[in-house]
Amino acid sequence: MSQFDERKSAPIVRNLPGFYNDLDASLTHAWAMLARAAADRRAAFHTPVVATIDDDGAPSQRVMVLRAADPALRSLRVHTDLRSDKLRHVGRDARVSLNFYDAGAKLQLRVMGTATVHSGDEIARAAWTSSRPQGRLCYEQQEPPGSVIEKPLAELPVDRRFAESDDGLDNFAVLVVEVGAVEWLYLAIEGHRRARWNWLGTAWEGAWLAP
Repeated sequence: MSQFDERKSAPIVRNLPGFYNDLDASLTHAWAMLARAAADRRAAFHTPVVATIDDDGAPSQRVMVLRAADPALRSLRVHTDLRSDKLRHVGRDARVSLNFYDAGAKLQLRVMGTATVHSGDEIARAAWTSSRPQGRLCYEQQEPPGSVIEKPLAELPVDRRFAESDDGLDNFAVLVVEVGAVEWLYLAIEGHRRARWNWLGTAWEGAWLAP
């Protein structure tokens, strides 16, 4: 074999992350990524796909913004319009699923839980207060989300995009998801790693899964 071939066939050595073969560390890392994504709008986990169960019992998906993640409370928070279909879905069946994927980190999370709607209470008010003024404008539109309209709605007024206003507060709602299960998939050329954790009431129970 030539010297060139010997170099070419040499094994590639990488430093694998500490959570690679560690169930507890993998769950800790997953929650850390969620908490970081809630605070960083550039993070890939910042915009998960959220699925509810519609009126016909079929999955209904949409991209939402992760606003908060609390591992101690096992909770995730997203904001929505009180008039949206997803809130009717949750009212019928509180089960929801959130899918997160970070291509750079080679990591996917599937999070399952039950959602609670907050509107007009302290939780909703605190979330509204922490929202950016330009984000609040979306809740001022007169037509409910998803309703049929004759033409596109008027553009948001430029002069109000940074002005404080509570005009859309009555249409604002918070979904708090109590997480009951987390499924984790890490992609690596050395071999993928997949695991699932279920909340048993007092602690997480984890198990490795075949990728």
